[in-house]
Amino acid sequence: MTVTIIKNQSNKQDKYVLYQIIDLMFLKPLSFATLVVLFSLMFIGGYVSSSGVGLSCPNWPLCPAGLVPMKAFVIEYIHRTVAASTGLLVLATMVFTLNSKLTSRNVKIVSVVAAALVLGQIVLGGIVIVEKLHAVLVTVHLGMGLVLFAMVLIVARHAYQLDKIGALKTESATGSIDNRQLNQKSEL
Repeated sequence: MTVTIIKNQSNKQDKYVLYQIIDLMFLKPLSFATLVVLFSLMFIGGYVSSSGVGLSCPNWPLCPAGLVPMKAFVIEYIHRTVAASTGLLVLATMVFTLNSKLTSRNVKIVSVVAAALVLGQIVLGGIVIVEKLHAVLVTVHLGMGLVLFAMVLIVARHAYQLDKIGALKTESATGSIDNRQLNQKSEL
């Protein structure tokens, strides 16, 4: 009977170590890449707004030439391409966060909020173009971008703390820490 208990504890520990390795291999670099690309998008968006090229491509979602931009539309086209890439990265980060066994419920909620915000940003970006850069809409677009950045930053911060959380859950699986202590230590 003692051998069975030790074997079960060892299996739980191996399982958590495997989850930790998978989370660290994918969630850390993905969340960091998402944060970097999102920051770049905000920088490019600021340039587009301040340089007055926001309506150089007056159609949405594509420019008049379609997928291949004309020279006059290059800056706005880059902004839209980076926005699409950012959207895909935020959604991929959400999927990995939701599937993570080490991620807390709070971080999963933050990740879903980030995904909802990125979808809202895409729709609002289109409305901003259709409404010819109405100042209030542009301001709301920036504000949503800042909240989105904060949400992705929280997810990335959490991803870089998975080593500690994985160690705590491994201790829990072996019985050296109880569930109440684990929940207190792994919250945001």
